[in-house]
Amino acid sequence: MTYDRLVCANCAAPVSEGRCRVCRANRERLQQESPFSGMNPMALIALLAVLIAAVALMTR
Repeated sequence: MTYDRLVCANCAAPVSEGRCRVCRANRERLQQESPFSGMNPMALIALLAVLIAAVALMTR
């Protein structure tokens, strides 16, 4: 899950801005969960497409 669309329940601001300590803590937790957590979903789809194409070329 990306944190760019999450809204903080404490300050009602986007978590990606990190306005309060709760936002900053959750942003840090989400960044440590996965290296791809901060990526845009479209970028993840593009990366997946490139990997599938690479595997297809290697099998031939």
